[in-house]
Amino acid sequence: MSSKEYNTPKYTNRLIHESSPYLLKHAHNPVDWYPWGPEALAKAKAENKPILLSIGYTACHWCNVMERESFENEEIARLMNENFICIKVDREERPDLDNIYMNAVQMMTRHGGWPLTVFLTPDQVPFYGGTYFPPEDRHGMPGFRRILLAVADAYRNRSDEIKQTTEELLRELRSINRFRRSGEILTQDILNNGYWGLLRSFDNVNGGFGAQPKFPPSMSLEFLLRTYHRAHRQEALDMVELTLKRMACGGIYDHLGGGFHRYSVDAHWLVPHFEKMLYDNALLSRIYLHAYQATGNRFYRRIAEEIFDYVLRDMTDPKGGFYSTEDADSEGEEGKFYVWTPDEIKAALGDRDGELLCHYFDVTRGGNFEHGKSILNIPRDLEKVARDAGISEDELSQVIERGRKRLFEVREKRIRPARDEKVLTAWNALMMASFAEGSRILRRDDYRQAAEHNAEFILSTLRRDGRLLRVYKDGEARLNGYLEDYAYLIDALITLYEADFDLRWFEEARKLADAMIEEFWDDTEGGLFFTGKSHEELISRTKDFFDNAIPSGNSVAAYALLKLGVLTGESEYINKATTIFRLTEQVVSRYPSGFGRMLSALDFYLSTPKEVAIIGYRRSPDTQKLVETVYNKYLPNKVLALAEPEDERAPQLIALLKGRRMIDGKATAYVCERYTCQTPVTGPAELVEQLEV
Repeated sequence: MSSKEYNTPKYTNRLIHESSPYLLKHAHNPVDWYPWGPEALAKAKAENKPILLSIGYTACHWCNVMERESFENEEIARLMNENFICIKVDREERPDLDNIYMNAVQMMTRHGGWPLTVFLTPDQVPFYGGTYFPPEDRHGMPGFRRILLAVADAYRNRSDEIKQTTEELLRELRSINRFRRSGEILTQDILNNGYWGLLRSFDNVNGGFGAQPKFPPSMSLEFLLRTYHRAHRQEALDMVELTLKRMACGGIYDHLGGGFHRYSVDAHWLVPHFEKMLYDNALLSRIYLHAYQATGNRFYRRIAEEIFDYVLRDMTDPKGGFYSTEDADSEGEEGKFYVWTPDEIKAALGDRDGELLCHYFDVTRGGNFEHGKSILNIPRDLEKVARDAGISEDELSQVIERGRKRLFEVREKRIRPARDEKVLTAWNALMMASFAEGSRILRRDDYRQAAEHNAEFILSTLRRDGRLLRVYKDGEARLNGYLEDYAYLIDALITLYEADFDLRWFEEARKLADAMIEEFWDDTEGGLFFTGKSHEELISRTKDFFDNAIPSGNSVAAYALLKLGVLTGESEYINKATTIFRLTEQVVSRYPSGFGRMLSALDFYLSTPKEVAIIGYRRSPDTQKLVETVYNKYLPNKVLALAEPEDERAPQLIALLKGRRMIDGKATAYVCERYTCQTPVTGPAELVEQLEV
């Protein structure tokens, strides 16, 4: 056999024409996969065959396991091809489909996850589903082979039962998240009830909420930090700090390269699922930034900077986009890239430094992970390790810093986990916002440049005819943008404007906000749909109110619309946000862990935001000192605008800037509330006093 014949795949299906790395991974399965689209849906109807819909994503460990066990199995593939039209979907490209069919599986089975395996009628209505199935019966789980035969038989011979199931499910799916608008006055009682709800489920030992598995609760922590600021509740700050410290010292954090893994399988943040997601690191970098602002603790600053530097180093496309994920596995083993033995560390650092690093990072002969390997974590503080070793804390700090750099260099020579290099508008916007705010809080010009480069890339590449697109890969942007793409990008552009004061970002944010309202607003019941008017028709048009791994589109939209309303003086933006709050008022305080971002937006609405207008030359030192003064404080409920003295356009677009001028030729700050301003000031000390009122 020639080498060419040896390297030619035995099977190739239609996924070979896709750009998603997840779909391409299945392009040589013996399964006759289709991407979601007219061809597959028409074939299902023409042949009256049920659809087998499989949804996953590149970094999903169990998705990869099911592919290896079942989708590469020729006998299982034969059963799939004979009895079903098989469709494979990347959930990161098509969150609309994932949302609908995940809801359906949760209704049928009371649990969900990925890979998501759903059986549909040719009309796309689900009638059976689950998540991961082993190829054969195992540990009380039915095997996939058994499932395929049973579902195919039911579709052929029990059509009446399936019809009843689909009708009931369809009614349920279409009623999800259809809340009735409240007529009650929105008060701080909602915020207080949300706080008490989070307090009841808080883990006072390990931080976070509930038991294992534990996911980083970024949105809830942001709300708790706001609660500390608003109500001066020390306990709220204590909850934030305990969680941030435990996570950053746990194995869920990459102590050599920076960045967080997806989640911890235990309650104390030790053993993660090792995939790294852009959105997690965007959200976590921002809460660490805010914690640094609120407390001045430089530990939080270090973690934020290490996340940013990881993203710039490993997750940034030369054109300015940010990549989506890094896999958990390398060389067929989960976590192999990240774990260590004492011998490996001593070989890299020498016996003395190696012994100290092992003690500090909990690397032992027995290990804390599989095969006697250890996940780096910090169970003991620096002072105790130094005391045990009989050296000073300063000396130990130097050993640790030197050792971290050397171990990182050694690790870089290992085979890396695969990286999904598609660029998603929503996730990029989350990262852009954090870089923009971080550039001001940390005074890092490289972070500002990263945010600006990303904004230029998205607006030039992922927009067509004034409408956003979802994904960019291999030189092609495609798929309609969803609500989260619009809402996150509007929020990010406002944040970027407040960081560099380039008026084009504000103008783009407003244009996108108007497009979002036109495309997604429900004129009958209020709120924003997940898909736009021009989107393909699916079995249900859902609304997104609950936070999941990322904030809900409606909550981010409400917050961004509030800020636009304050900046422009346009009440319609604020009215739209108020409608969203009234739709969710009944559930937000009862289920606060699902509404962290909505509670934060409501906190802004119920506060009296500081409206800060600065008139001065952008590059001049006196202007920069005033801007730095604003960012030195944790002020979650503020808007910030700046215009140069000769700028006539900015005051026309931003009501907050109208009629403002420099005093005595100096950069001047106006601190206002509901457009009523205090005496304008020109010095940082005076500005601090006004911001604290």
